[in-house]
Amino acid sequence: MKRFKTSLKVLSLIIALVVVAAGCAQKGPETETPEGPDTSGKAVQMGIATATVGGAYYPMGQAIASVVNAHYDGVVLNAEVTNGALENNRLVNDGEAALGITNADLAYYAYNGQKPYDAKQDIVALGNLHPSVFHIITLADSPINSIEDLKGKRVACGPAGGASIGIMENILAEYGMSFDDIIPSYLPYSDGYTQMADGNVDVALATSGYPAAAVMEVTATKKIKFLEVEPDVLKRMLDKYPYYTDAIVPKDVYKLDSDVTVIGISNVLVCRSDMDEDLAYNIAKALYDNVAELKEINKTAEQIDETKLSETSIPLHPGAQKYFDER
Repeated sequence: MKRFKTSLKVLSLIIALVVVAAGCAQKGPETETPEGPDTSGKAVQMGIATATVGGAYYPMGQAIASVVNAHYDGVVLNAEVTNGALENNRLVNDGEAALGITNADLAYYAYNGQKPYDAKQDIVALGNLHPSVFHIITLADSPINSIEDLKGKRVACGPAGGASIGIMENILAEYGMSFDDIIPSYLPYSDGYTQMADGNVDVALATSGYPAAAVMEVTATKKIKFLEVEPDVLKRMLDKYPYYTDAIVPKDVYKLDSDVTVIGISNVLVCRSDMDEDLAYNIAKALYDNVAELKEINKTAEQIDETKLSETSIPLHPGAQKYFDER
């Protein structure tokens, strides 16, 4: 009987040890694993609002992401397809994109709450990018030869959130016209130029660095021509809109008969004003210290004027200002 009680005690002790060991095995990871993910030292995922794939913004956004990601391990940037410059300011303001590429005029309107924006948008600049040129293009054999000839014509104006609409409105106004005088359609640049090549629209617009992919696709099979703003009208516009410039598109870019003079406008990389100052500084430094690399990746970037990177149409973010002060 004593031997049986001893055996029972030993068995009870073994069972107790097994239970304790099992409990420790279950609780071990809980004591070693943090309550939440440890993000210290990890790169922040951030989107760059660009445009549709047929223009210059999307590949430029890809190139910016590539350069910044290579030289600053604090972020992982990704180019995001959007409707373009007009929408990008709203996306940044609303926190739906950390960065955005936009035109100097739209940045100015957004920052100051002027039309086409209903209220001030919370955006500031990280720096200038390449200039865009305003394309007003038709097929070379079209009877349309001037801005006045656009009355009653079908015009692919780019996406509804793009920059071309505002510039075209300003041009038409100088000729005593408005969008009521044309038949507009709002399509991504690539679709608009395909429609023009197929004869479904008469004219296509684009605000883009050159060469624009959508235009290049047309020139592979068709000959094109630009509709130019007359010199006196262009001068009036440059006086009225200080963010516009005159720009030359060399004839070789699109197989033209001669160089053409068009409206040019700077592009700006923007973010919200509450972006962390060190983050803004490091993004600006990673990008603008390596413009040569950006130019190797993206042909449009070759047009960036490195003497005017900080000459933006809206205030610089304090982090970007710090970078340019040190540059």
